[in-house]
Amino acid sequence: MNILVCDDDKEIVEAISIYLEQEGYTVWRAYDGLQALELVRSQDMQLMIIDIMMPNLDGTHAVLELRKNSNIPVIILSAKSEDTDKIMGLTIGADDYVTKPFNPLELVARVKSQLRRYSKLGSMPETKRNVLVNGGLVLEDDKKQVTLDGEPVKLTPTEYKIVHLFMQNLGIVFSSAQIYESIWEGDSYATENIVSVHIRRIREKIEINSKDPKYIKVMWGVGYKMDRLD
Repeated sequence: MNILVCDDDKEIVEAISIYLEQEGYTVWRAYDGLQALELVRSQDMQLMIIDIMMPNLDGTHAVLELRKNSNIPVIILSAKSEDTDKIMGLTIGADDYVTKPFNPLELVARVKSQLRRYSKLGSMPETKRNVLVNGGLVLEDDKKQVTLDGEPVKLTPTEYKIVHLFMQNLGIVFSSAQIYESIWEGDSYATENIVSVHIRRIREKIEINSKDPKYIKVMWGVGYKMDRLD
C-alpha cells in the first residue's frame, strides 16, 4: 500500500517513513501541501499523513483541496493540541488527528486502523448486492456508494461506516460510546468530539438544512439515530 507522508521537517518525515516501511508500506515523501497534492494526483495513494503548518500550501488547505476529489484516509500531524484545533482538523475532512510529540508505534497503529476501514470499502464482491433505502437516501454496499435523491454523496470511509450503521438500524439510538466501538473498533483514542464532528460533516452532505435534520437526529443526552422515512 502507498502512504504519503508530508511535513516540512524532513527528519520527522524520515522517522515516520522508517517505521512505516518496516511494516511493509511504500512511503512517498512530500514537504509542503503542493507537493502532496501533486503526488496524490499522480500516484495511487491509500492514506496521507500531513502536517498543518507548512510553506507554500499548508495542511489545512491541502486537505480541503484533496477532499474535492478523493476520500482516502487522512491523518493530521500537528503540534497544536487544543481540542479546538483537533475539531478544526476533523471538520476540514481529516479522519484522525495526532499531536506532536507522538509515539511512532501509536501512529503506525492508527495508520493500520484507518487502512482497515478504507480497504473494507472495496472488499465486498460485486455479486453480493446489498442495498439500503431510507427516503431519498440509498446506500449500495456492494459499490460502497451513497446517493441522495439520485445524486452521489461523497463520503470519507469513516463517514460511510457511520451512515451504514444508522441505515442498518433505523430508529435505534446509538450512544457516542457505541459508535466508538462500531466505527473506531474500540480504539481508545477516539473521543466524543470526533463522533460529533463526523456527524456534523455527514449532515452537511445529506441534509437540506443541517440545523433541522431530516435523517440523522440528536437525542440530547442519549445519542444519535436515523428515523425511518417513507
